[in-house]
Amino acid sequence: MKIGIISDSLRLGFAESVKKAASLGAQGIQKYMTSGDFAAENLTPARIAEIRDIMDSNGMVFSAICGDFGWDLTHPNVVEKSKAVLEKTKELGCNIVTTHIGRIDKTDDARNEILRKNALALAEYAHSMGAYFASETGTEKAADLRWFLDTVGVPGIAVNLDPANLVMCADDDPVAAVKTLAPYIVHTHAKDGIRRADGTWLEVPLGKGGVKWPEYLKALDSVGYKGYLTIEREVGDDPAGDIGMAVDFLKEKLSAL
Repeated sequence: MKIGIISDSLRLGFAESVKKAASLGAQGIQKYMTSGDFAAENLTPARIAEIRDIMDSNGMVFSAICGDFGWDLTHPNVVEKSKAVLEKTKELGCNIVTTHIGRIDKTDDARNEILRKNALALAEYAHSMGAYFASETGTEKAADLRWFLDTVGVPGIAVNLDPANLVMCADDDPVAAVKTLAPYIVHTHAKDGIRRADGTWLEVPLGKGGVKWPEYLKALDSVGYKGYLTIEREVGDDPAGDIGMAVDFLKEKLSAL
């Protein structure tokens, strides 16, 4: 398994974030492609070439691209916008786009049908270009997400496994989730958190929360996962410091496998 960093978590400009990620020991980065000069509509051929040069000069690759606009898959513009992200992602030499597809409620057939229709359209489009459209875990338990993905039933649909989201938001076990979602996992986030007794949650530095990292990494290894553990740090006063410690933490745990 390889270590990545969500470059936006470093709160630096793009070039600076790539350089910093490399200096911290990461092998790849994940980048949001939803706004500003990194929005898909602003990625001209010249800008694509510039980005690829920045990545190459730092010995880095994209572990994935985040195409989360803050919408779920019922939004009327989500298919069009997400297809544009998939296209530009491929131009950047990457084949995984991650997002939150929206909470799966097995009792809401009307909403599920819209989610399924749009997920199918994006999965088929991704598959046509040798890519994956990956749902991030956490808004529901892994078993419910697996049920939904199986009903979509086409190549191109995948999972970005975020163990902290499962702990914090879904009150689910990330170790068991690996087994449940194994056929779909193409990317993972390395994040940690706790769920309080009142149902609220808190993101914490890696190794300080409810994710059982040795067991979780062993589970990933046991299902043959060889992709990225991409560090995400959404809070805190010193993200670079927390991310640097997370890189060291993951290296230590991976060496023990």
